[in-house]
Order: sequence, then C-alpha cells, then structure tokens
Amino acid sequence: MDLNDPDLRKEEFKKEMQRLTLNDQNLTKLDLSFKKIGDKEMEALTEALKVNQTLTNLDLIWNEIEDEGIEALSEALEVNQNLINLELGYNKIGTKGIEALTEALKVNQTLTKLNLRYNRIGTEGMKAFCESLKANQALTNLNLSHNDIGVKGMEALTEALKANQTLTNLGLNENVIAVEGIEPLSEALKVNQTLVNLELRYNVIGDKGIEPLSEALKANQTLTYLDLTSNQIGVKGMKALSDSLKVNQSLIYLDLSNNQFVDKGMKALSEA
Repeated sequence: MDLNDPDLRKEEFKKEMQRLTLNDQNLTKLDLSFKKIGDKEMEALTEALKVNQTLTNLDLIWNEIEDEGIEALSEALEVNQNLINLELGYNKIGTKGIEALTEALKVNQTLTKLNLRYNRIGTEGMKAFCESLKANQALTNLNLSHNDIGVKGMEALTEALKANQTLTNLGLNENVIAVEGIEPLSEALKVNQTLVNLELRYNVIGDKGIEPLSEALKANQTLTYLDLTSNQIGVKGMKALSDSLKVNQSLIYLDLSNNQFVDKGMKALSEA
C-alpha cells in the first residue's frame, strides 16, 4: 500500500481499515509508517483492531500520533489477541499515552515486540510503564531508546527487571543514563535471568558507570550481547570490564566503538 500521495492517502487508509474489519486473510502485516497518521485516524484503526483476527505486525513509525491516539489504541490492545509486533517509534507519545498503554499491557498477553524509541515518555511515563513490565508475561522485545527516562525512570526499570521473566531484548540508547542510572540497572542485571540483548549506546556512562556494570557482569550469566558504543569509557573502565570478562561465561558480543580507551585499555581487554 502506498499512502504517500496526499490525494490518495485518506481513501487508501479507509480501504485498509475495511480489510482489517472484514478480516482479510491476506492482511497479516500492515505498514502505515510515514503516513502522517494522527489521533483521528487512530480512532478508526482502534475500532478495526478490536474486531480483527488476522493482523500480526503493525508499523506506525514516523507519524503524528499523540497521547489521545495511543489511549484509543490501548483500548484495542486490551481485546486484540493476534497482534505480535507493534512499531510506534518516532511519534509524540507522552505520559498520558504511556499510562494508557501500561494498563493495556497488563491485560494483553500476545504482543511480544514493542518499539517506542524516539517518543516523549520521560521519567513519570517510565515509572508508570514499568508497572506493566511487572505484570506482563508476553513481551520479549522492548525498545525505549531516546525517551529521556531519567534516573528515577531507571530506578523504576530496575525494579521491573528484577520481577520480569520474559523480556530478552532491551534498547535504552540515547537516554543519558549516566552513572546515576547505570548503578540501579547493574543491580537488576545481577538477578535478572532472561535478558539476552542490552543496548546502551550514547548514555554518558563513563568509567565510574562501567565499574558497577562490570560487577554485574561477573554475576550475570544470561546476557550475550552488550552495546556500549559512545559512552566515554577510558582506560580505567576498560580494565574493569576486562576483569569481569575473565569471570563472565555468557557474553558473546561486546561493542565498545567510539570510546576513549587507548592502547593500555585494549591490552587489558585482550588479556581478558
């Protein structure tokens, strides 16, 4: 479906909603990204999803969806039992929208992948959202990158990760987590037994933040992929990581691109 032509966009959108409502067996994936979809269109989509039994993948990236639109969509998620993958990145979802989504995820047990990168979740939204992670037993992939979740948001996430038993992939890139945020996350990694993939690019973690993370890696035996690209990690941080790698038996991939370590840091890592 091509909704890029402004003259065709509304008509084509209506046709797709009709297909959803009529449960077209050929419609299992729907790409509505970059279509200037706003809260009004989300109301129509919500009603279609309430009765649809075929769609498994829905892409709504790069639209104009705000809290009202997500509140509507959340109603559908409470009753829809077939959607598996939901892409909501690059929209304008704030605290109210996330609160509604949180309630839906407490009920929904089919959605396994949720992309919320580049929205406006913030600290309060994150604190609310984490309540769903404690109750939800289906979500395995979650991307919260670039959402300004703050230290308090990270503290809430820490408690959720201690309780959650299904999440395997977590994206937290570009949240300026820093030392204060990585410390509670490290505590969660010591006890969490499901997380496999963790992305922490561009978070100003530094050497001080790497120290508690390194201690967590000594205890964690499930994480296989860790991305620490562009985190101002120097020689001291590299040495701490090296010590943890001598103990850790699960990590397979470690990305340290664009950091500040020099030859001494590389030597320490090579000896791990």
